[in-house]
Amino acid sequence: MGVLTLLTDFGLTDTYVGVMKGAIAQVNPMLTVIDLTHQIPPQDIAAARFHLMTAYPYFPAGTVHVAVVDPGVGGQRRAIALQCTNGYLVGPDNGLFSGVLERDPVLAAVELTNPAYWRTPSPSATFHGRDVFAPVGAHLASGVALAELGRAIAPDSLIQLDLPTWKQEGKSLTGHIQAIDHFGNAITTIPASAVSEKVWELWVGASTSPAEQCVPIPGGKTYADSNPGDLLAVIGSHGYVEIACNQGNAQQRLGLAVGDGVRLVLG
Repeated sequence: MGVLTLLTDFGLTDTYVGVMKGAIAQVNPMLTVIDLTHQIPPQDIAAARFHLMTAYPYFPAGTVHVAVVDPGVGGQRRAIALQCTNGYLVGPDNGLFSGVLERDPVLAAVELTNPAYWRTPSPSATFHGRDVFAPVGAHLASGVALAELGRAIAPDSLIQLDLPTWKQEGKSLTGHIQAIDHFGNAITTIPASAVSEKVWELWVGASTSPAEQCVPIPGGKTYADSNPGDLLAVIGSHGYVEIACNQGNAQQRLGLAVGDGVRLVLG
């Protein structure tokens, strides 16, 4: 049977994730359901975008990805399902999918207007994850055609997040921190392709302490290229330059936050 992933900001303290899985099982208990994460910071659409974008390539073609970070639930934002080259996306139209769509274009898009595929024709105004997105994803993963789920919408009408990216001027590259992981590694917007096979070092932006601002962070290939407690910058498994601290926490060490600027110098 089909594969379905879940990504939310629901956390694991409450029953929200469990009842979403119950709604999926009511449609088809034979689906393979994989949790990407439920620890997205509350209402943080940009973080959800990053984590979904970096997880998406590692699943079989045809996988259905249900992502629910939805501060506009019950409001005017559209509920959507998208067919891309390598998979399907189900969730709110709030920019959450924009990272995936930069890499895997939309083939077809619908607004979820057919209540026959919802858990109930009168969904909760505060829990579309349970009543709309989870059952729709289950039906889609079970073979229901995208066109059955609602009315077609233009792919170019989908909401895009306006996020800072990176740029290069000569040997100087500037970017921003786009995510911070569980280990305190700060993941920048600078892609691996910009520094691969080059010598480089990196400076963090203005939000860090003055003592650290003037100290370059050397680039390396592995965390072990430095001594315990040392700062270094590496290409992470996600394909971006990240700031790390060997056996430590770079976020805490430098006072880093998402959105902070970084500068990388080649050579």
